This record gives sequence, structure tokens and C-alpha cells, in this order.
Amino acid sequence: MPGLIAQPPFPEDVPTHPLLVVDYQLIRAKDENEVNKLWNAATQLGFWYLKNHGVDNEVNAMFEMGAETMALPLEEKMKFEQGDDGMSFGYKAAGVNAVDEKGNLDSTEFINVSKDDALAYPVTVHRNYPATVVARMETTIKPFVQKSLEVNGTLLSVLNDKLGLPERTLAHLHRNEERSGCVARVIRTPPKDEAFDEERALLSAHTDFGSLSFLHNRLGGLQVLAPGTDKWQYVKPLPGHAICNVGDSLHIFSGGILRSNVHRVIPPPGEQAKFERYSLVFFTRASDGTELRALTDRSDLIAEAVAKAANAAERFRPGVTAQEWLARRVRNQRIKHFEVSSADCSFDPRD
Repeated sequence: MPGLIAQPPFPEDVPTHPLLVVDYQLIRAKDENEVNKLWNAATQLGFWYLKNHGVDNEVNAMFEMGAETMALPLEEKMKFEQGDDGMSFGYKAAGVNAVDEKGNLDSTEFINVSKDDALAYPVTVHRNYPATVVARMETTIKPFVQKSLEVNGTLLSVLNDKLGLPERTLAHLHRNEERSGCVARVIRTPPKDEAFDEERALLSAHTDFGSLSFLHNRLGGLQVLAPGTDKWQYVKPLPGHAICNVGDSLHIFSGGILRSNVHRVIPPPGEQAKFERYSLVFFTRASDGTELRALTDRSDLIAEAVAKAANAAERFRPGVTAQEWLARRVRNQRIKHFEVSSADCSFDPRD
């Protein structure tokens, strides 16, 4: 099973950035101290560990599905490739995305399965998938999607209340029954024998497009750029702990209160770099028709934050729907559109 075979431990001599550890069961119980810990994590770094989330069995099964899919012949996988027009569902081959302003290409491949397709199965909502995905849709993918939606929905509910929004405001912007860009993604990165080249990160510095990300990995590779620093630091994987983070949409909805922090993926440190790296993430994204804007009319706290922010009109009302935002961001990563992407994909929540 990917990520569960014998692998070297994360090196002890590598600089890491500590994350707050949030207990999901305490969050569900509305424990005040745990709620405040989540709030601090979401507003300061935008990243945290989540333990006791109860999704471990589904995670393991998803890794199996991902390995089965990646083992298919490339010709078969390419029948389900996302293409260059901004679709985020399906297979993404290695070498089709630019990872930096120089046009260097990525080395990762992944499969994105739409939340809508998983929940509606056997009805097709967006597209078809490889046979390895279809065979696991009901027994593996749908349960993982459902539990991930529940976890991220619970976190959204807590953040909703802390932002001073009316009850279920964020939930109404992320309706499970409405079409959205929510996806379950399994990523495979080949091993690296050569030394890491800073100019060729596996995935360039970026922020996530959606609202909340629910990440599971076994090897290192994720790095964050903490506020006020220019030094990249690894986030150490912890057994049984997911890594969660805030994305651009939630940053915008909150008027910048919730932090969508810059991060990147590079080869795992030390001996771990010699192993293929699998990771699994569920991206919770707003319903397709949702306008991306700061919810200043729903929360005094958000209105006050926007009033104090520089370039607020540009940053917190980009004039697009969640669907348009996602399609633009996905499209502009493709090397085919590289020359026009720099001006159209320049969101930086550090401003």
C-alpha cells in the first residue's frame, strides 16, 4: 500500500515549522479551548494538524485506489486527462503544468474525483473516470468524500461562529447537494535521486484555490512560508494526523481574517527522497455559483477587517464566481497557457 511500506523516518536535523494540533472530537464537542486553538491556527498561519478525525480507514483505501490508478498504462490514463480548458476533474499527467515563472514543468501526476460524481454515482455529473476509479467509487471514494465533507463542514461551522456570521452562513455557500469544485485527489510523485534544485520545486509556491484542504501524507515534502519570514520550512507528517489549511475562497469570504498561506511541495528530505511520494487531499470549495466576496454585510468583524485592509476592493471582491475562479486558476497552471497566466493568477494573501 502506498505510503505504508517500510520507509525511512523523517530526519531529525531538518528545520520544521510547528503546527498547532487540533482535536476534532473536542471541536465536535464545542470545547472552548479547542475552538480557540483552531481559530488561532486559522488566523495566524492558516495550517494545523487535525487528530482524531476518524477517517484513517477511508484514507488507506483511497491510497490503494490511487496506486491502482497510477499503475495503469499512460495511454489509458490519458483518456481521462483534464485538458487545458480549466476542468479540475480527471487525470493530470506529469509535465503539463508550469511550476514557476521560468516555465519549469511539474513531475507529479494525480487523479481528481469530483464530489458531485462520487455522491451521485452511478449517475455521471461531470465526467467519466478510469476503471480503477469506477470500481472503487461506491466502496472507497464515496465514503471518503462523505467523511471529508463532514469534517470540513464541522470546521467551517466553528469558523462561521467565530467570524460573527449568522448561523450556517458558510454552510449555505458550501452546499453538498449543489455542484462545486470539491474534489478528492490522490497524488503520486516519483522518487528523486539527485539533490534538490531550488529552481525546480515539485509544486511552486502557491495558495489553495478553495476554502479548506484536508491532507493526508506519509512522507515529507510540504513546506510553508511562515508570516514575516523568507525561510521555507517542512511540515513534518505525523501518523494519524491530517494537515488542514485555509484556502483563497475562505480568505476572501472572511475579509482576510482567515489566512490562506503560501506553501509548496518539494522532494522529501534525506533518504525519504528516494521513495515515491503519495499524498491524498480533499478540497472543500464553495458552490459553483457562489460570488467570491467578503461577507461584510453579514459580519461586523469582517466589515471592520475589510475597512482597514489595503487594496480591499481588488482583494476581497474579485468579481468572479467560485466556479470561474477555480477554472481560471486551473487553466493558468497549464504550460499551454503559461505566457498569459502571470497576470491572471496573481492572488497573494500575504498582502
